[in-house]
Amino acid sequence: MHGASIDFDERTLMTDGLSDVLHGKTHSHSQQASRLARSLQLLLPPPLPLLLRLHAAFQPLLARLHGAAAAGGASAPPTAAPAAARQSSVASRPARSVPSVSTVDSVLSKACLKRLAIADAGTSQALLKSVEDLDDAHPKQAKGRRAGRSHGDILPVTHTYLQSVAQRQQMFAEYAAKTLTWRKAFSKVDESDLSEGVVSWFKDGRLNASENCIDRHLPTHAHRTALVWETDNPDHAQKITFQQLSDNVNRLANVLKAHGVKRGDRVTIYLPMMPAIVYSMLACARIGAVHSVVFAGFSDTAVRSRIEDAESKVVITADNSIRAGKIIPLKKTLDAAIKDLPQVESVLTFSRVARDVPMQSGRDVFVEDEMAAASPVCNAESMGAEDPLFLLYTSGSTGKPKGLVHTTGGYLTYTAMTLQTVFDIHKYDSDPFGCFADCGWITGHSYVVYGPLTLGVGTLLFESTPTFPTPSRYWDVVHRHEISKFYTSPTALRTLIKAGNKHVHRHKLKRLSILGSVGEPINADAWQWYKDVVGGGKAHIADTWWQTETGGIMIAPRLQTLGKAGAAMHPLPGVVPVLLDAQGAEIQGVDVSGALALKAATPGMARTVFKDHQRYVDTYFRPHKGYYITGDGARRDKDGHIWITGRVDDVINVSGHRLGTAEVENALQTHPAVAEAAVVGFPHAIKGEGIYCFVNLKDTHKSTDAEALQNELRQIVRKEIGGFASPDVIHFALTGLPKTRSGKVMRRILRKIAAGNTEDLGDTSTLSEPQVVGDLIAKRNELLPK
Repeated sequence: MHGASIDFDERTLMTDGLSDVLHGKTHSHSQQASRLARSLQLLLPPPLPLLLRLHAAFQPLLARLHGAAAAGGASAPPTAAPAAARQSSVASRPARSVPSVSTVDSVLSKACLKRLAIADAGTSQALLKSVEDLDDAHPKQAKGRRAGRSHGDILPVTHTYLQSVAQRQQMFAEYAAKTLTWRKAFSKVDESDLSEGVVSWFKDGRLNASENCIDRHLPTHAHRTALVWETDNPDHAQKITFQQLSDNVNRLANVLKAHGVKRGDRVTIYLPMMPAIVYSMLACARIGAVHSVVFAGFSDTAVRSRIEDAESKVVITADNSIRAGKIIPLKKTLDAAIKDLPQVESVLTFSRVARDVPMQSGRDVFVEDEMAAASPVCNAESMGAEDPLFLLYTSGSTGKPKGLVHTTGGYLTYTAMTLQTVFDIHKYDSDPFGCFADCGWITGHSYVVYGPLTLGVGTLLFESTPTFPTPSRYWDVVHRHEISKFYTSPTALRTLIKAGNKHVHRHKLKRLSILGSVGEPINADAWQWYKDVVGGGKAHIADTWWQTETGGIMIAPRLQTLGKAGAAMHPLPGVVPVLLDAQGAEIQGVDVSGALALKAATPGMARTVFKDHQRYVDTYFRPHKGYYITGDGARRDKDGHIWITGRVDDVINVSGHRLGTAEVENALQTHPAVAEAAVVGFPHAIKGEGIYCFVNLKDTHKSTDAEALQNELRQIVRKEIGGFASPDVIHFALTGLPKTRSGKVMRRILRKIAAGNTEDLGDTSTLSEPQVVGDLIAKRNELLPK
């Protein structure tokens, strides 16, 4: 029988904390509790829960809490607990893990009580009230307590993950009703049917995203900072209040209406990271138009395909953009994209860098002039919860990009909820949220714009790069803007690791409490550097897994738990991940691997592919009906924690051994010479598939003897994984790897290069440095001549 799907330390903390409080003990780990924990670990196979009920323990617990409060936080005298209190019952409800419990001077902390599942609601409230009193009196607790935080900001005490699955509809409904402002309350909650490819939440409710992000904050927080614009030049940073945001969004909304934009029309936004991109997104939402943001680094070909597919009549752009000191002719690229494209009737152009740009009479206008003349008042449209909010295109290996459709009510609910859950950000928190993503991607949509602004929290707009003008840029931004919650990609971190620790140590970063990672699994060395060097060994690392399709974070380490380097760890409340085998059967137990799927819909998931619902169904809900197929592989370790092993098509079958490419990459990246590695399979006459490793070296090691280094790397892989995983080809990519402009390695291109199938590389319009592809092909032909 497999062990329980939680780690031993969490369980020990829980049983010890409860035992100590009930029995008046002051030591941290009782032998009795440890024995109980070991017994439970042996007896409970996942996913059986470990849900302790307090029952008769309520009264002595309350007595101790009141006693500690009266004593100013000191331990109360031991209280004899009745016999019933010394026994914990285990309820058999569907669940995946157990909350951890901490103690302060042998008293259960408030954080613990928020996570305990207590059946008696009255007692729960009494416990919380007691801890609230204790919180004010206890010097340790009061010192760290955040001003302005109300108990209403937390999820109800019964909504631990254990119960969130069983009570998913109730949990999401309560959060949506409490957190969002609805024009018409919803009565329908989850009407999804994954077997048919249908996702639907809060269908009969009505609201407006722009009102939720702006209007409702104005009565009390009009002059609070909404946007922190960190321009390319660090000396020119700006702050925009909610009132200023409101004025600009309303004016632009009126301009869009003057150009004929109506409810349901798609508007393409092709802008850099400047406040105008937020104005444009929210102005569209205000009038019921559907925005389609296209990353400002895309080529004219990529831009044209997205405008054509969205059938946009109006495009919003800027004259130029600036990045790392380089001026990029944005309007010129757009003009090439829409040449001979009569569907585009209006191009609304913001001014970013004052240079002459060609303007076509009757089509192109400088939008600031029209905004200045427009009214700062525009009534917001009442939108159905399932009405589209935006399209966001993702590139496929073949065919045209997919325009994923995200809707209004469920998406706003999920982005706000996950921001709270993962980053401990609550309504009207004073620190701006430091997400360094571009709004051309889903992370920018969810955690630069909609998540923070829905909660009335200031948000960062970062226009530059991690290394401009120096590799100290990120940490300078964190220091100047007093950022305590930080979110970036492993690619950016690896770039900064190469630059050295001195750039981090120049700045005071003690304010940082949560460090997030997004976009790809973070390798163990980068994780450790992030925690030790950036976080001072104290910050919580949130390695988040989610997708453009899910709209928000799905798996991440829980707050106040010890993470594991490289592990995504825990599903969020209401998220039900499973591992499937090749036949679509769920893989049970621990220390197993499979295809990651979701067994239940969440509110933030995309609803369809624009104009092609069958493609949506075929891509995400087939061949295994009843699941959302993520396309990623995952491993559930012996403690029940989840590790993302890469895309399913990145699993290599070497002589019958299934091997996740991420495992080989992590092993390679432990060598001090390796900055980055990407591993793919390629046809092998004997093994079926061979292991082809593209390795980017640190600048300090590029002159290293190639053959000696290849041998060292093979030995590391053999040691870390096994002899069967020894790479067949190690290809030093001296000019870099093919990446999108968001920093993701385009593995499908690497697979084709490794296989020698380079005649049709598919869509390469999103590559940031296309020239590296030719370098890689030439080197591959040297290594594996025909």
